[in-house]
Amino acid sequence: MQTSSGTKTRLLTTGLAFGESPRWHDGRLWLCNWGTGEIIAIDAHGKTEIMVTIPATLPYSIDWLPDGRLLVVSGREGLLLRQEADGRLVTVADLRGLSKSPWNEIVVDGRGNAYVNGGGPTPTVGQPFGPGTIVLITPDGAIRQVADNIAFANGMAVTSDNRTLILAESNANRLTAFDIAGDGALSNRRVWAELDGYPDGICLDAEGAVWYADVPNKHCVRVREGGEVLQTVAVDRGCFACMLGGADRQTLFIAAAEWRGFEHMVSDIRTGQVLSVDAPAPGVGWP
Repeated sequence: MQTSSGTKTRLLTTGLAFGESPRWHDGRLWLCNWGTGEIIAIDAHGKTEIMVTIPATLPYSIDWLPDGRLLVVSGREGLLLRQEADGRLVTVADLRGLSKSPWNEIVVDGRGNAYVNGGGPTPTVGQPFGPGTIVLITPDGAIRQVADNIAFANGMAVTSDNRTLILAESNANRLTAFDIAGDGALSNRRVWAELDGYPDGICLDAEGAVWYADVPNKHCVRVREGGEVLQTVAVDRGCFACMLGGADRQTLFIAAAEWRGFEHMVSDIRTGQVLSVDAPAPGVGWP
């Protein structure tokens, strides 16, 4: 079954640079406003509040530990930061020795294991990213690589039973799944879905489907394992990320902006928006 791409969206807020890493937290949509160093929260009426400002422009991403403390990946700086109760940001992990390319996305599972992905150590000439990698930072602070050779690592999600991690491989046009062991290690790498597009941010729903955002195709797509397309939501600009939230977690929030290439990501032009649309099933898992 495929639902028409004519699904009507609602405009929640405008004037962002690039909204990325959206998360539903404490009754609001939080996201990273790339290019500004801001982490903002947006309420149901579109009112925005700057929650944290970090010394980074892009990429950076966020998630929360089970105890409620905020984690921030400062991508180009190669640091995983944690916000303390007094608002200070402290370094939890230094990832600079594991990749010379920027780190990108984070997801924290229900046990407090943080997975961070990004480009690999040796980008080819003219390319911003090398083969991608995923590292695991456990609650005791140990750091180790758990996956490699990824074709542009992007969005990640963990199922609610903490047993499966799903990853968007943008340059391979696929979603890839891993089994998660008791110690957080990843194994049994497999194709979860081959896609006709370029998956960026992703989220999971209660019917076992994945929503993925697609920048060049300017839409978000809901797919089941195996690749069957269930629904497509088209917009007028690139879709960078999506997240299920709202009171019942059954609203799909879409972070979208005009895409003009990596070299133009930091500018004074503010084409970023957050749109919303009713979803057929509520969000589950992490983030």
